[in-house]
Amino acid sequence: MTKMFRAGLACLFAFSGHMALAQDCAHSKWGAEDQLGSANLVTPERTMAALKLVKQGKSVPLGIVIDATTPAFPPRSLNLQVVQPNQQGGQKLTQFGYPGNYNDDILQTWVGIGSQIDGLGHLGEAGYYYNCNDEKEISAITGLTKLGVHDIPPLVGRAVILDMAKHAGKTYLEAGEHFGEAEVKAAAEAQGVTIGEGDIVLFHTGWTENMLEAEPTAWVSGEPGINVSGSRYLASLGVMAVGADTWGIEPVPPAPGDGAFYGHVVLLKENGIYILETMNTGPVLRDGVNEFMFVLGQARIRGTVQMIINPVALY
Repeated sequence: MTKMFRAGLACLFAFSGHMALAQDCAHSKWGAEDQLGSANLVTPERTMAALKLVKQGKSVPLGIVIDATTPAFPPRSLNLQVVQPNQQGGQKLTQFGYPGNYNDDILQTWVGIGSQIDGLGHLGEAGYYYNCNDEKEISAITGLTKLGVHDIPPLVGRAVILDMAKHAGKTYLEAGEHFGEAEVKAAAEAQGVTIGEGDIVLFHTGWTENMLEAEPTAWVSGEPGINVSGSRYLASLGVMAVGADTWGIEPVPPAPGDGAFYGHVVLLKENGIYILETMNTGPVLRDGVNEFMFVLGQARIRGTVQMIINPVALY
């Protein structure tokens, strides 16, 4: 094989590879080097506008309390140990200048448990993640080399809750029940909610409040949620994040014709929109509020794909 022939083949393969990439992936509207996706929508102007929604001075956690018994997408688990270093047998720490004692904790956990944010490196398709990032290049076992959750700036903005259970006339939606563009539009109109660019959109299905403690195995085995058409609709509006009071936001089993968790691909990979799972939406709705200021500053562990979170609703 001549050097020229080998060079020609190399050029052909390289060209074919770029063609395949072009067909499978489109670069972000924020540029080919962007790693932040919809976090680019956090602006001083939007933050100041969201501040105007704080009228009562009330803050409500959107995260749930989790522990070793909290069901999670398998094989995820959590284990917490509280220890008293160098205090065996009741020893006191005299080096403090007084008979001191303290507790420390050791946490062994997957960070995709309970209330969590899915970063842009979580779910992809055909080997690619958001903004054409190749799994072979970013998915190191020691942490993502791009798209890590540690790089996400504080997510601050206007958030809205759509009560899909109320819209269906139910206390909670059943596993596998799904809603799409038409249902989202109808619920928003009925509940006086508008959705704009840079908003955080949360769905209340009643699933976690009614099923997590009562039937934890059933809770994590299925869920209601937004279907692919609904995800594409929200993406077309330019939202910053989509979340729900469910552990995965999409219906399980999936809607007919939808791939399992394909809404993750639409939101994360195709549009750079963050996903917020197991959001505690019920208390906010019971306060008669469906529009508020959303504030999230996640733990910044380098290279993480997801992170346990506790966003705050301010109104």
